[in-house]
Amino acid sequence: MRINQTFLEEFILVGFSVYSEWQIVFFVFFFFLYLFTLTGNLAIMALTWMDHALHTPMYLFLGALSFSETCYTLTIIPKMLVDLLAKDRSISVPGCGLQMCFFLGLGGTNCIILTVMGLDRFLAICNPLHYPTLMTNKACGQLVALAWIGGFFVSFTETTLIFWGSFCGPNLIKHFFCHMRAVIKLSCLNSNITEVIVTVISVSGLLGTFLFIILTYVFILSTVLKIPSAEGRKKTFSTCASHLTVVIIHFGFASIVYLKPETQEGDDTLMAVPYTVVTPFLSPIIFTLRNKDMKNSLKRVLGKKVALTK
Repeated sequence: MRINQTFLEEFILVGFSVYSEWQIVFFVFFFFLYLFTLTGNLAIMALTWMDHALHTPMYLFLGALSFSETCYTLTIIPKMLVDLLAKDRSISVPGCGLQMCFFLGLGGTNCIILTVMGLDRFLAICNPLHYPTLMTNKACGQLVALAWIGGFFVSFTETTLIFWGSFCGPNLIKHFFCHMRAVIKLSCLNSNITEVIVTVISVSGLLGTFLFIILTYVFILSTVLKIPSAEGRKKTFSTCASHLTVVIIHFGFASIVYLKPETQEGDDTLMAVPYTVVTPFLSPIIFTLRNKDMKNSLKRVLGKKVALTK
């Protein structure tokens, strides 16, 4: 127990203030990155909604991923942009808990949806005859709902463990959002046990979903290699290329955040940028530019818009 300490009612997000001379540059960079991220995800959601050719399980899951990633960025980036320009970087303890809960919940949801997308590709390639009966619209909806329930169940558990007790001064969170490792350090109770528990939960969830995806791709690859023609192998595996690319980026950056050892002040802030800002930006780009169906859908929708204006 820490004694002679004042219980906190708010935190101060140190964020990028340790790089004071770069804050305007960071603001401009992150603002446009966020703008492009929103545009890309909204475009994917709109295309999957408007184009009947994309009303398939693969693109239903893609639309669900874009929606969860849009919500994910909303929990962090707007506050971060305001703090880059504002002198008051405070956040209330309940507000911090809420931000952490949504950040972890939506991050977990993204991981599970990516896992479900891997399962979808496995069934489509390895079990094509039963695929239409297995991946119905109802089944897709249930899998997306389970992804949200699973993500927020883990998030609620971790957030409850972290915010169970009181927090003692100093009230400085050495991050640009309420990152669980930074917040745990301010607990009045013994934070080491709590940190170990929530880290084990996060790493288990991260590795569990990643290993499941890897397992599906082992079966997919073995099936693809049995296709006699090179063109057939290329065409079949091309449906997985964008998903696999996003998986590598998503889990690669996430592992840096959760598996790395503690670093000095400021380093954690910069290390979290790829996972919280860059990954959501790259995801819609990869899913659109590397996907022929999405590009054709965009051309069709824009073509209809042009035709209506004439």
